[in-house]
Amino acid sequence: MTLMASNHLAHETSPYLLQHADNPVDWYPWGPEALGRAKRENKPILLSIGYAACHWCHVMAHESFEHAETAALMNRLFVNVKVDREERPDLDTIYQHALQLLGQQGGWPLTMFLTPEGKPFWGGTYFPPEQRWGRPSFRDVLTGIADVYRAKPDKIAESTAGIAEGLAQMFTAEPGQDIADDLPDRAALRLVKEFDKKHGGIGSEPKFPNPSILDFVWRGYKRTGNTAMRAAVTLTLDKMSQGGIYDHLGGGYARYSTDAAWLVPHFEKMLYDNAQLIHLLLAAWQDTGRALYLARIRETVGWVLREMIADGGAFASSLDADSEGEEGRFYVWTEAEIEALLGTEAAFFKAHYDVAADGNWEGHTILNRTARPDLLDDAAEARLARARGVLLAARAHRVRPGWDDKVLADWNGLMIAALANAGRVVSESGWIAAAQRAFRFVAETMVEGGRLRHSWRAGRLRHAATLDDYANMARAALALGQATGDAGYLEAARGWIATLDRHYWDARAGGYFFTADDAEALILRTKTAFDNATPAGNGIAASVIARLYYLTGEDAYRARAAAIVRSFSGEIARNFSSLGTLFEAHELLTRATQVVVVGRRGEAATDALLAALAARSVPTLVLQVVAPGAALPASHPAHGKGQIGGRATAYVCVGTTCSLPLADPDALRAAL
Repeated sequence: MTLMASNHLAHETSPYLLQHADNPVDWYPWGPEALGRAKRENKPILLSIGYAACHWCHVMAHESFEHAETAALMNRLFVNVKVDREERPDLDTIYQHALQLLGQQGGWPLTMFLTPEGKPFWGGTYFPPEQRWGRPSFRDVLTGIADVYRAKPDKIAESTAGIAEGLAQMFTAEPGQDIADDLPDRAALRLVKEFDKKHGGIGSEPKFPNPSILDFVWRGYKRTGNTAMRAAVTLTLDKMSQGGIYDHLGGGYARYSTDAAWLVPHFEKMLYDNAQLIHLLLAAWQDTGRALYLARIRETVGWVLREMIADGGAFASSLDADSEGEEGRFYVWTEAEIEALLGTEAAFFKAHYDVAADGNWEGHTILNRTARPDLLDDAAEARLARARGVLLAARAHRVRPGWDDKVLADWNGLMIAALANAGRVVSESGWIAAAQRAFRFVAETMVEGGRLRHSWRAGRLRHAATLDDYANMARAALALGQATGDAGYLEAARGWIATLDRHYWDARAGGYFFTADDAEALILRTKTAFDNATPAGNGIAASVIARLYYLTGEDAYRARAAAIVRSFSGEIARNFSSLGTLFEAHELLTRATQVVVVGRRGEAATDALLAALAARSVPTLVLQVVAPGAALPASHPAHGKGQIGGRATAYVCVGTTCSLPLADPDALRAAL
């Protein structure tokens, strides 16, 4: 007699989980029901973690989770749990690190085997249906793991104990002293040596943008003037922005490239990557004036505002790599398609976008300008833009990739801050307005019982907020406050940091835990300052708190930011390359560039000073616009200073020293 599977995912909100709701696998979402069944039946848990835009997650689903015999084996031997890593980053970070302790490289789909208590004892990522590529077949893995679990409990206990000890060590931060002033510069120089001198980026294939590392090296250049640091970042931005990893028709960058030259991406587009790259491109454009960077900022923001607005005005999470069951199908072209659409303009377009009869990837063409990266004159670029518009309109009739429209507080915080800063610098009020709409949605709709929630979709809030949710939304609030002058954003940031202090602070060792003290109890409460695909929450929080110190003059903020940095500074010896955001917080705390403009927003003289400020890349900028007669905090070095001759006046302050009063925009630019 064969028992019918009872899939428990139909009432979930995650698009990824709903993709698996019709599998013959008896999937459960993570929760007490699944863990309780595993304990009652003494069955191991098969935990599968992925996300909606993940190509190899789709492959494994088609090959194994939709296969009746494989599903029957899973249902007989395991309690099967499916998790969206974007909805549950708290779970994902634990089990990804557990896989690393087993000597394997992490990634998705993540396939982990757990005891009924949730303790990991073995795992991997993608497993094929039949043995190939040096990987065992998934069915062999299932039977082998079940046999060991049943016959060798001592071996399982030994494995879980070893992994638990390793996880505890990985998430025990190494405290240290204040960071030496020259250490970030030496670390940035070391990183420059790791860059690909031909194509930019770190290492070879697969190649990720690593925006946190790029930002850290860029800050090193801004501190030291070292041209090697500048060249490493600009080469990377140039190659990515003209490569196939960039969507030359619709805007936006794919998650990573499968090759060293940035030609062949995994085609999914993630909100968090593009938020960080907008921020980085903006800083590079301010410094270089390179038209390519401003074009990519405008096009990527255009994509976000056109294709990534979820219900309510906040930002959706991702676009899939696949459509019609094929990776990249939506994005690639044949020569015949381009010739038919562009007619007499086809030859000109083909010459600049690497279009040939046999294509450049699996018989198709991924549009790129790698061979001819320099921008042409305005008339020629206009011709190419018109051609791209024709192709984009034609592409709109294709079957679109899957859209994950869930709203994540932390990723929205990243994009809100990027749009607020870019809108301020480029004088695009519409970008700031879009950031404000998204901010309102998160701050008003994604709150329950006075506390942020992590995820929203289809009218339902899900999951407790993480450190990253609070830190990134507080950073977004300060960015909007800087762009608009609305004091309400400062108060929002103060409130969210107060919640972190109340529910996330490690009173014993310092730093913030990833989860709250009243969140669901997992096998481990993680705490780290290492950047990953997104910047580390502890680093972001420390930077926000440092800014709050400068904006309010309250010394408790300075002490808290310094305590966070010291809580993790001992980690530098272990992995300095992943601590860029922590270094950023240290730099802001110790050498902020405070600019005070005494004037009123909207008045020509004040706005002229703000425009001059926007023209400069100042990574440690803390801006305050103060009405004439209003008081700065007593501890502020510009306290008591006012307008000169009744005109809007700026002061540039570093440490306890301020510049002379600056009423002329050119003088302000020179001072910066």
